[in-house]
Amino acid sequence: MTFTRYAIYFAPPAEAGWTKFATQWLGWDMETGQAVAHPDIAGVDVSSVTEVPRKYGLHATMKPPFRLAVGQSFDGLNAACAEFATTRAPVVLDGLEIARLGRFLALRPVGDTTDLNALAAGCVRELDAFRAPAPQSELDRRRGAGLIPEQEANLVQWGYPYVMEAFRFHITLSGRLDKPTLSKVQNTLEDRLMPLLPNPFQIKDLALVGEAEDGCFHMIHRYVLSG
Repeated sequence: MTFTRYAIYFAPPAEAGWTKFATQWLGWDMETGQAVAHPDIAGVDVSSVTEVPRKYGLHATMKPPFRLAVGQSFDGLNAACAEFATTRAPVVLDGLEIARLGRFLALRPVGDTTDLNALAAGCVRELDAFRAPAPQSELDRRRGAGLIPEQEANLVQWGYPYVMEAFRFHITLSGRLDKPTLSKVQNTLEDRLMPLLPNPFQIKDLALVGEAEDGCFHMIHRYVLSG
């Protein structure tokens, strides 16, 4: 399979009950590379609610999507990811909660995120040699959101505004919603997903994923954090 971009994700363990529900909720399974049926929930158009995040799969971004730099190869990226994972220990947090981030819903970590933020920063920094510079059109689109100086500096250095000190770990569960829909969907997820969430919440591995020609992200490999 040919990939146009790569990214480093935290991808929840496929065998976990909460992963299975949330994967069906989004409607795309990165592990199998297949669409899956949404849960049937009265009063909620799950397909519409999840249309925007669906192609990315169930994940939290650790290093945002990037094109391979000239002179770099997939084999080199794969080896670097494997090496990086041997230098980092698993991260344990108190749990996850369903939170509003502006007008969309996501899972956010509960507890001290110092180690988690350091892991994400390491992904961005230590694998950056594999990232081709973002095209000007992409930079202009990012700036159109109205970046603060810290985010602008990140965009220039790392190709993405919301990394390093601006990083906020989140597992996206919806696109932008109007207020009535936002409340209804949040209530649904608190009823259906919240009881399944892990306590504590552990990150034991990182995933290299690729964006295929179909526009969806596919699992390539998981790397156990063994540092």
